[in-house]
Amino acid sequence: MDFKTLEALDKQYVMQTYARFPVAFDHGSGATLYDVDGKEYIDFSSGIGVNSLGYGSEDWVNAIAQQIVKLGHVSNLFYTAPYVELARTLVERAGMSNAFFANSGAEANEGMIKLARKYSFDKYGKGRGTILTLRQSFHGRTITTLSATGQDVFHNYFFPFNEGFRYAGPTMEGVAEVAGHDVCAVMLELVQGEGGVRPMDRAFVHDLAVLCAERDWLLLIDEVQTGVGRTGTLFAYQQYGVLPDAVSFAKGIAGGLPFGGMMANEKCREVLTAGTHATTFGGNPVCAAAAKAVLDALDETFLAHVKEKGDYLRTRIDGLQLPGLGGSRGLGLMIGIEVAEGYENKTLARKLLENGLVVLTAGGNVLRLLPPLTITKEEMDKGLAILQKTLENKEEQA
Repeated sequence: MDFKTLEALDKQYVMQTYARFPVAFDHGSGATLYDVDGKEYIDFSSGIGVNSLGYGSEDWVNAIAQQIVKLGHVSNLFYTAPYVELARTLVERAGMSNAFFANSGAEANEGMIKLARKYSFDKYGKGRGTILTLRQSFHGRTITTLSATGQDVFHNYFFPFNEGFRYAGPTMEGVAEVAGHDVCAVMLELVQGEGGVRPMDRAFVHDLAVLCAERDWLLLIDEVQTGVGRTGTLFAYQQYGVLPDAVSFAKGIAGGLPFGGMMANEKCREVLTAGTHATTFGGNPVCAAAAKAVLDALDETFLAHVKEKGDYLRTRIDGLQLPGLGGSRGLGLMIGIEVAEGYENKTLARKLLENGLVVLTAGGNVLRLLPPLTITKEEMDKGLAILQKTLENKEEQA
């Protein structure tokens, strides 16, 4: 189907909730995409951090194919091997106690919110259900996770938003300003994604973990974007030297299939009991098999290469000193690049796409790079060449 036909059918039959780029992708290989006209694109976005093994990973495809012919779905009233095997691998490698599987990052974060409030209710009763989140955070697009998100731009249209959240600056002083006797937990991203690819200060995270332990607040870490190898360790908290009470994950966990979940530590493993939390499709056998294939690929050597690739990209980008771009920041293959005054990140992203490079944007006029973790040096160099040519040509035209 040609692009014009696709576009027309989309506008006629699909709710227009996405500001789509004028491109229709058809297939991919590695970190390279091809549109319906056969044009090649280097992908520095991986479906917003989802396609962790790139496109066409043989082990991933085989895991899905083998499972789907055996059993596509049964309800969570029964046991199946794929989700159990996945839970064991994930929990043991993460240093946590048990897991709950869902379908998306927002659903995973809602699960953590419920866990925190039930933990507090079971121990202290009502009146202690407020959760502190950080300004510029992003936790999802359901009403509850939008309410948890610390950005005013997302607090519109859908009134009334849910109560029970307060927003702190990313410092201990900022937390103290909004703390109170009604608090049960703090939820944060260790690298704020939508908020501008902003890594948290390590001393702040350490001190916050200590405060949470002292006050019996749960430390909830949203690793929907940072998790599953994106930052060069299986989870970003493993680089920060803290163990959360609960952690959420999604995006890259199943390599492109809809999957997510949360894990709890030993203190919280018995909080959610039968009937207190559930989801129809969570732990789906096919998605769980895909996720197990992703985890099997992400051994220590693989994760070390993610760090090396991230260092390579950032060193090359900073070294090019391209017009319109400032410095880079991030962890592993989660990279933000400041866009200089006089330039606009969305305009640059559109121009890069025209020239064959797929990138993302983030708050604060930032370009965001989330390439597949399997991206090769050749693909990185091709993408960097497009970035350099686009920015230098734009400067000449200015």
